[in-house]
Amino acid sequence: MTSLTLQETVKNAVKDAADIVEVIGEHVALKRAGLRYTGLCPFHGEKTPSFSVNPQEQFYYCFGCGASGDVFTFLMEYLHVDFPEALKQLAGRYQIDLPERQMSAAEQERIQQRERLYAALEAAARCYEKTLADTRLGLQAREYLQGRGVPDEAITRYRLGCAPDPGASGWDYLTRNLTSQGFAEDLLVQAGLSAVGKKGGHYDRFRSRVLFPLQDMSGRITGFGGRILGEGRPKYMNSPESLVFSKSRQLFGLYPHRDRIRKLRQALVVEGNFDLLLLAVHGIENVVAPLGTALTKEHVHALGKYCDEVILLFDADAAGLKAAMRSIPFFLEESLEGRVAMLPRGHDPDSFVREQGRAAIEELAAKALPLAEFALDRLMAEHGLTLDGKARIVQELKPLLQAAAGREQRELMGAHFAAKLGVSLSFFSGNKAAPEQPPPPSPPPEGETGQSTPSGLQTLTRQEAQLLDFLLFWPEYLLPLQEEGLAEVVRSPVLRRLLELMKSQGAATTAKQPEYILAAPLEADERAYLVARLMRQPAWAGTEGGPGAKLMFEQLLAWLRRQRQRQSAAKLQRELQEAERSGDSRRALELLRSKLSG
Repeated sequence: MTSLTLQETVKNAVKDAADIVEVIGEHVALKRAGLRYTGLCPFHGEKTPSFSVNPQEQFYYCFGCGASGDVFTFLMEYLHVDFPEALKQLAGRYQIDLPERQMSAAEQERIQQRERLYAALEAAARCYEKTLADTRLGLQAREYLQGRGVPDEAITRYRLGCAPDPGASGWDYLTRNLTSQGFAEDLLVQAGLSAVGKKGGHYDRFRSRVLFPLQDMSGRITGFGGRILGEGRPKYMNSPESLVFSKSRQLFGLYPHRDRIRKLRQALVVEGNFDLLLLAVHGIENVVAPLGTALTKEHVHALGKYCDEVILLFDADAAGLKAAMRSIPFFLEESLEGRVAMLPRGHDPDSFVREQGRAAIEELAAKALPLAEFALDRLMAEHGLTLDGKARIVQELKPLLQAAAGREQRELMGAHFAAKLGVSLSFFSGNKAAPEQPPPPSPPPEGETGQSTPSGLQTLTRQEAQLLDFLLFWPEYLLPLQEEGLAEVVRSPVLRRLLELMKSQGAATTAKQPEYILAAPLEADERAYLVARLMRQPAWAGTEGGPGAKLMFEQLLAWLRRQRQRQSAAKLQRELQEAERSGDSRRALELLRSKLSG
């Protein structure tokens, strides 16, 4: 038996033994709803339950954020662990012995290297904390923190530290300290704690700075952010990228503030570490800060796991405005509500909260503009409402519409922008008339099809979405519909692909349970869409082969025939117009007779 086969065997044994309702129920309050269980999604803040657990099929799905998977996926996402750790936890819980998997030398070395990096970074944090408390080496840093209004309680809670001035401690203060504890100099370089000099030797990367330890979602230190003491450049400096640290993915404050953010279902995003620190000192703890970089898509995705609203609390300077505008598409793509609150000129959150207090910050956040409104106001102020200005505004708003997660959101935003600017909606839709859609059959599905649909399926018309739903629950009708010319009517490449996958899985010849399609090689967005539909069976889906199925089939059959007639009529009209343009009167007359007789 190969290691791969062994791994799959063990994984299946653990999955069979695990009770997904029991495991998820330890972290989410679940209530029975028919054959499934529902609750508030743990991966994004919400007030109305949209998280569903299917004990029969042993998977979960959130209709709000799209999170889905099995019991392993849940533990990996919720506890922020990798698959081996999730497997280990479940195996231990259900008393299943795990055979030791033979890892390659490279895999073993990578795991060991990560652990060595974590150990070195933790040792560095302790050293920096001790240095800050030192009456001589930490004096300048303590006076600086006191001047910024940072109390001792905050210093302890956020594990603030100090990298001393080289004139008092030498250029390799930390390097000497850690090598004396047994950490190799090369490891300290890889951890971003030391650097190699031009003439050889090692010196400390952080010097004469107040240091903020940066933590991942398990609380482990992955790097540091440092603010210079006195004059010097750069003013702020972060650890370099490493095996355990990526500034484009990590947010300062998310780990210690995660419970508060989840409870309030809201996060404030500020630009600097001291902005965050002083807001927290004044009792505002649902706050995070990117690490010296613009807010990234990964940052927004991470926040979406803990809240359903994010307020950007930025300075009212050019950089703050630019940062807010740049982040808008990320919120739209994640379907996460975002708002923007601009501070009075001359203030940052740090200075504003110290001068005006907590209530002023909360009032500012309450009045924050929705992202779309902010973008429109910002562009109108920049370009004006002349003809040329409106043209520029429309061009800059189009990418925001394209980033919207669903067709309904795009249409709503487009209509709002058009009304505000006093222009036609066609300016945002490319001036193309919307294609005529056939009327839905009766009785129709529940109506949620097409809402918050993954990107690859947003182009489905309502009728196409209903057709897909029908064939998911009654795949045995695929062959009769194909015989009636289904392939000629379906235009969507995505739907064509899914129908081919259904056929390849045997749906056209054998009645199957709906979940059979999940065994096909699906794209991620296709799988998410299908899982959502399977977990939320439409009201019109009656018993297998019952009158509901037959009635729906007859209605779809009638629709197919009407569509083919329309296509034939449209083709005949095109040929007639071509004959008239070319002066072929005989051909035109034949086509006209054919049209009249049809």
